[in-house]
Amino acid sequence: MVKKSRGLYNAKSLIKRRHDGKWRDKDYIRRTLDLKTKADPLEGSSQGKGIVLEKVQLEAKQPNSAMRKCARVQLIKNGRQVTAFMPGTGALKMVDEHDEVLIQCIGGKKGRAKGDIPGVRWEVVKVNGQSLRDLLRGRLEKARK
Repeated sequence: MVKKSRGLYNAKSLIKRRHDGKWRDKDYIRRTLDLKTKADPLEGSSQGKGIVLEKVQLEAKQPNSAMRKCARVQLIKNGRQVTAFMPGTGALKMVDEHDEVLIQCIGGKKGRAKGDIPGVRWEVVKVNGQSLRDLLRGRLEKARK
């Protein structure tokens, strides 16, 4: 372990030490170089519209053994493709291919995947401008585009 410099004329070496220490911190690097917004498909916004390309089922991670219903979505703003989870029982029937959906972050820690769905960071909120939750509860009928 290297000891800190002490004394009257050591400000420069202490500043350099602090600078080097900061650049060893992963969170500092991400924050300073703005890596979250560069890597983020939504480019910093909280929600984004996209078109459903296909419906897929992903196997849950161990120890669970369910098939999670997801959709492959192409974002309108930049053409990137993401996999979005469809929450709720029967959500797979409410979403069809070529539907316009609104997706948002699923809320995992540090923007990563949440729960037992591997690699899925997004969830479907609206389908063709209608709330997916209301569609599933029967409050709305699905609009045809």
